[in-house]
Amino acid sequence: MNTSEQVAKILLELNAITLRPQKPFRYASGILSPVYTDCRVLMAYPDKRRQITDLYIDTIQKSKVQFEVVAGTATAGIPHAAWIADKLNLPMVYVRGKAKDHGKENLMEGIIKFGQKAIVIEDLVSTGESAINSVNAIRAAGGEISHVFSIITYGMKIAEQNFKNNGLKLVSLTNFGDVVKIAQKMNYINKEEMATVLQWTKDPPSWGKRMGFE
Repeated sequence: MNTSEQVAKILLELNAITLRPQKPFRYASGILSPVYTDCRVLMAYPDKRRQITDLYIDTIQKSKVQFEVVAGTATAGIPHAAWIADKLNLPMVYVRGKAKDHGKENLMEGIIKFGQKAIVIEDLVSTGESAINSVNAIRAAGGEISHVFSIITYGMKIAEQNFKNNGLKLVSLTNFGDVVKIAQKMNYINKEEMATVLQWTKDPPSWGKRMGFE
């Protein structure tokens, strides 16, 4: 079993990913989706989070990227960045969703020196906006970033374009297509439901209407 399949299996077994094509979830944006992802549940399972951390590090090392600082996105990327930085004995920073409205009004917490190379750790990539916001904050502080690493990406075209426009390479441990295939093999969904779920990433805003849910 390769890395992508291992991670997909872990996420499904821990209910970090729930596939519900017959009763889709409604996101805060208003769109309907057959998938809900919450990688924060990994925090509750020491063995599995260590396994994910090791797979992150193996993937990062295989990418050959040079870096001196590990950066996490707020909030879901923070624990993973902390575990990775600790294991590699490297400095860590994290970027808030928005700057504090008090004290030093920090957007980034931690220290990054001008010219230091960093990587960004994200848990889930949908459009890629949260990861790119973190990249922009670190670049504004003088850091240099070329790579973003995530646990899973939905594989949306808008994310691909966003990373390309910002001079970034996304490397993910697993992807939505592999998760759905593993879910079908594990009998979480049947083949008909698999086809319905895979339709979602092609055009998420219109999926609910196309599938007859609204």
